Amino acid sequence: MTNWKTCKIGEVVELSQGLAINSKTKHLLVPKSTLPLLKIRNLINGIEEEYVDEDKVSTKCIAIPEDIIYTRTGQVGLVYTGKIGVVHNNCFKVIPNQEIDRMFLYWLLKQTEIIEIANSIASGSVQKDLNHTAFKSIDISFPEDLPTQRRIAEILSALDDKIEMNRRMNKTLEQMAQTLFRQYFVDGIDKENLSKGWQEGKLSDLVDVKGGTTPSTKQREFWDGNINWTSPKDLSSVRFPVLLNTEKKITAAGLKKISSGLLPVGTLLLSSRAPIGYLAITQIPVAINQGYIAILCEKGYSNYFMLYWLKENMSTIIQNANGSTFLEISKSVFKNIALSIPPIELVKEFDAKVDALFQKLVLNEKEISTLTTLRDTLLPKLMSGEIDVMQTKPAALYEPVLS
Repeated sequence: MTNWKTCKIGEVVELSQGLAINSKTKHLLVPKSTLPLLKIRNLINGIEEEYVDEDKVSTKCIAIPEDIIYTRTGQVGLVYTGKIGVVHNNCFKVIPNQEIDRMFLYWLLKQTEIIEIANSIASGSVQKDLNHTAFKSIDISFPEDLPTQRRIAEILSALDDKIEMNRRMNKTLEQMAQTLFRQYFVDGIDKENLSKGWQEGKLSDLVDVKGGTTPSTKQREFWDGNINWTSPKDLSSVRFPVLLNTEKKITAAGLKKISSGLLPVGTLLLSSRAPIGYLAITQIPVAINQGYIAILCEKGYSNYFMLYWLKENMSTIIQNANGSTFLEISKSVFKNIALSIPPIELVKEFDAKVDALFQKLVLNEKEISTLTTLRDTLLPKLMSGEIDVMQTKPAALYEPVLS
């Protein structure tokens, strides 16, 4: 049986602070380089926005794929690896010593328990900030032998690799579907001289729309039921336009407070404010809050056509929004947005080709959800020693869930 060691994390790691961008260092920012600046939003979204002069920045701030990056300001406790760039001051690198395997440390830091502790000891009431001393005070436990650490990391990383592979595949499927849409309805289309069968119209000619509401949160009898209820928050972390589940559930009594009722599978959702533009085709019956326009495609024009039309024309949707506090697109304005309407036969031809792509995307998203649940269930069990990984085959852990 493997022995486990308990200690302060500061006993087995060193920290390397990220680069502060201020009046003394802003000269390090350049229009383009091989080193993007890794702020928290860049780590989350995977988007490069700013770049740092690779010849002048300190190597202590540079992250290579093997490094572990830990967020310490604002959103405390997010953990990343596999990144290349210059770590921003709202993060630091966590560097393990010879006692602890790098990938084991990565998974150890991703435990909910560790994240909660980090947030509880971070200072600041408006914006949390976790300093080096506080981070190093966190208690951890780990197997003393490196082979056990590596076996635990391998099990969790194998699941993560499969999740990432599915996401890459879905990104390709999305690009293929959008390319198909452009080939059918954008490229070579002369809006001044429409081809035979095309006509000018409004979105209301193609779809019906509905809105939603939030049942009173003071009335407990409306909440914690078994009916899916969604707000745009559910789509904020969705990478692809598929809604498989909702964070909150309502009761039948709560549903009666929503005039649009329970919307069917296949409803296209558009977030109409804060922000405008989240999109998803529902794979579950769902009730919605006031932050959505629900698009019902029951006039012959499919939810596929409308999904990719909205993606192609989101700037037009936003241009038609108004509001002083935040922009919002109303149902009445949305319905009256003009568009060139293609022949229904052309849309059906497009649907026949895009359906296989979208259904594969949905299957991948369902598998991602299953794999994520399995990974998150295994994580605390592996990290506590509840499962003896040296005596258990990985397949025995995966198969009950994936079969």
